[in-house]
Amino acid sequence: MNLFILGSLITPGIGLIFWTSVVFLLLVGILGKFAWKPILNAIKTREKNISDALASAESALNDMRELKSNNEKILAQAREERDALMKEAREAKESIIAEAKTKATKESERILASAREQINNEKNAAITDLKNQVATLSIDIAEKILKSDLSSDEKQKALVNNLMKDVNLN
Repeated sequence: MNLFILGSLITPGIGLIFWTSVVFLLLVGILGKFAWKPILNAIKTREKNISDALASAESALNDMRELKSNNEKILAQAREERDALMKEAREAKESIIAEAKTKATKESERILASAREQINNEKNAAITDLKNQVATLSIDIAEKILKSDLSSDEKQKALVNNLMKDVNLN
């Protein structure tokens, strides 16, 4: 009996197979109608969302690459502009220095010329003054000599004759 019970448990009956098949097909039909379509739709929606997210991420990555490239171009332009401004500033500095040197040179030349002119004027004034003093002294000496030498008529005539010989008449 034990073997009979065991044999009946191991070998299913046709009724059991029929009802199991009916329940399985009914379950497959219910799952197909109510569960698989929403599950497959959810999977398709999820797959589409993932695909869209990947495309969006790829687009964002391309945008980031483009922005990075643009940033590098902007940085290169900024460096070029900075270099140009620095060059312009150096040129302006050199120009200002050269202009200041030129002005200083002209000013020093003007001051030197003025000093030379002033020295020359003072030298000429000193020479003129010296000539005037020499002339005054010469006249004073000549006057004294003449007063002493011209006390007689003979000495006066001799002096006039000597002066007449010295004068060149042209």
